[in-house]
Amino acid sequence: MDTRAFKRALNHSENYYRKQGFGRKKEDAAGQIRAEYQSNLIQKIRDHENQLVEGDVTIHLAESFGFCWGVERAVAMAYEARAHFPGQKLWITNEIIHNPEVNEQLKAMDVHFIEVVEGQKDFSGVNRGDVVILPAFGASVQEMKLLHDEGCSIVDTTCPWVSKVWNTVERHKKRDFTSIIHGKYKHEETVATSSFAGTYLIVLNLEEAEYVANYILDSGDSPEEQLRRRDEFLAKFANAYSDGFDPDKDLLTVGIANQTTMLKGETEQIGKLFERTMLKKYGPLALNEHFHSFNTICDATQERQDAMYSLVDADIDLMVVIGGFNSSNTTHLQEIAVEYNIPSFHIDSAVRVGPGNRIEHKPLHSKALVTESDWLPAGKISVGVTSGASTPDKSVQEVIEKIFAIKAGKPVGVV
Repeated sequence: MDTRAFKRALNHSENYYRKQGFGRKKEDAAGQIRAEYQSNLIQKIRDHENQLVEGDVTIHLAESFGFCWGVERAVAMAYEARAHFPGQKLWITNEIIHNPEVNEQLKAMDVHFIEVVEGQKDFSGVNRGDVVILPAFGASVQEMKLLHDEGCSIVDTTCPWVSKVWNTVERHKKRDFTSIIHGKYKHEETVATSSFAGTYLIVLNLEEAEYVANYILDSGDSPEEQLRRRDEFLAKFANAYSDGFDPDKDLLTVGIANQTTMLKGETEQIGKLFERTMLKKYGPLALNEHFHSFNTICDATQERQDAMYSLVDADIDLMVVIGGFNSSNTTHLQEIAVEYNIPSFHIDSAVRVGPGNRIEHKPLHSKALVTESDWLPAGKISVGVTSGASTPDKSVQEVIEKIFAIKAGKPVGVV
């Protein structure tokens, strides 16, 4: 599929909406969003240099946390779409953002969610004339084409930072470069990004990137050894490369891209690793013919990670990280706390706190939730609090209020 030609056709379609307000006077969604998601308590903490003391508790709030501009835009467009198409059936191809409370609110507004059946999205219920919202982390080219051909109206809330990465992998494709994408191959954003790429390979972390770099530099001593290494490579990265991928041919020229919510520092390390690798293999004069890199790190992700590094330097006893359990950027905030050996609790909402001094949380890299009793120790404590880019301020407020209630000896149930 010629993705550039399809995108041009889509952009000129009268049933494609990419801007807030849909090219007309904006529906007043801002007031509703403020009422549902903003918080006077959080603003109070911001006004007091991101700290608040109540009884035995000192809250240290990260300087940058919660809703980013791209998320706010996506949620506003979803609200505007509901008002703009009052008589039509609305769908979202996935969660609008990785936050359970926001998604439940949209369901209450009669917005339907495409179900995933055996790992595949089921579009069978979508009919001509329906309105389909693409989430903040985008949708694949194949999904867009299916909806366009079906005659649906498409409301595209894809974050511009994600679109920037799509443009980067399309540049790679135009130059016949393989896109090495730092991301999670099952994540919706990376699925979308890889659909815009030509040849691609997805690496999860620096360790996998080093494996690829070593493969590039060491071709093996014999044909038998080369074949063994190739089979091992393809098995290791199963489901994480494009159809027909051949590491012996497709790693001669590479470009770097990333899932925008990955750890900034690791993405930079991976880019520098492959630059050194191609420099060593081909020399400085030929480097540009074999390596290509653009900065595709999201500003909001970077700001939240930088704020987290500042927060872990504060004198805190434990860390609470709030955000969807399937939120990549939230998980990476928790990784920073773990890296600094700070007890951390990743929760998706205040519902996980209580009853009593209990918390249900998701340890890093765990698939299961864990319930912990007496998680807040006796006496004076300092608690660091941050949240992922899809978490509204009101969710953070509810968690902080429960912490204050527990330490004050008040009954704490479930919100």
